[in-house]
Amino acid sequence: MHNAAQTMKAVVYDGKGRIELADRALPRIAEDTDAIIRVTHSSICTSDLHIIHGAVPRALSDTVLGHEFVGIVEEVGSAVKAIAPGDRVAVNVETFCGECFFCKRGYVNNCVQGGWELGCRIDGCQAEYVRVPFADNGCTPIPESVTDEDALFLGDVLATGYFGAEIAEITPGDTVAVIGAGPVGLCAMMCARAFGATTIIALDIDRSRLDRASREGIADIVLDPNEIDPEETVRALTEGRGADAVIECAGTPATFETAWKIARPNAVVSVMALYEEDQVLPLPKMYGKNLVFKTGGVDAHCLGRVMALIEAGRIDTTPLITHRFPLDRAMEAYRTFEAHEDGCMKVVLTPIGE
Repeated sequence: MHNAAQTMKAVVYDGKGRIELADRALPRIAEDTDAIIRVTHSSICTSDLHIIHGAVPRALSDTVLGHEFVGIVEEVGSAVKAIAPGDRVAVNVETFCGECFFCKRGYVNNCVQGGWELGCRIDGCQAEYVRVPFADNGCTPIPESVTDEDALFLGDVLATGYFGAEIAEITPGDTVAVIGAGPVGLCAMMCARAFGATTIIALDIDRSRLDRASREGIADIVLDPNEIDPEETVRALTEGRGADAVIECAGTPATFETAWKIARPNAVVSVMALYEEDQVLPLPKMYGKNLVFKTGGVDAHCLGRVMALIEAGRIDTTPLITHRFPLDRAMEAYRTFEAHEDGCMKVVLTPIGE
């Protein structure tokens, strides 16, 4: 590696609800399938906040946070074939072996040797360097015409939005309702469009997020459930039927209820949100709607395909970026992100000195 020092700066979670910018030893190749990536852009995600708040029991203490990033390959293990030092890559939030029962069927977030590991159970990307296990599976080369910021969200929020749209069984001409106009919701809207949806309805109680969805052309219709009855309004917009597919990206009891209410009979409700408590399916009220519920979270099994959509200009996630901070101001970045200061949606962390 090119760093002459033996330490680096990193955002470290202590397991007790606190984070700090600390000195850490540089990561090293541990398995022949590893790669070491020099981080050029990383982000802060809501799931990082969930870890800090104790809502992710799998998360381990004394771990470097972060799982959404791009960078330059510095070093690879002897078994790595798909990438080489000097390559620009976007890294998958999912660590997966590619060989187990689940991986072979495309269910990579259920890999018996992985799942969400980076920034949760092993050191993540809010640092200067990071070790990526199973690097041939975890790294997607970035085409020359695609910038680092274009590709930054590929491995997490965009992969989540894509998965949510994919399992919603969208067909050309559909009306798709997306609950939550945050980063994942906006990505789900973009991907629903790529799957052929004609009308995208965005629901959120944050007017600035709805304005962004409308201004950027990501949604066709924006609704604030505090101002209207979402079920009645969506029905009125769909000749009384309800949405052909619903993607739930908000994660509250109210939005879970809204999701099944605004879906037309025989629709798919794609539940991508990360909840902090159990939800209830009121089956007597739902009787006869014949709904299919699909639960997700990220399943980043097709990032080459999604990268091609970025390269072709069919998906552009850069409007999600509202703030940029160098890594040495990461604590300030976290405060800004959690408080939604100045309309903060996605924070990009750049190398110290840039």
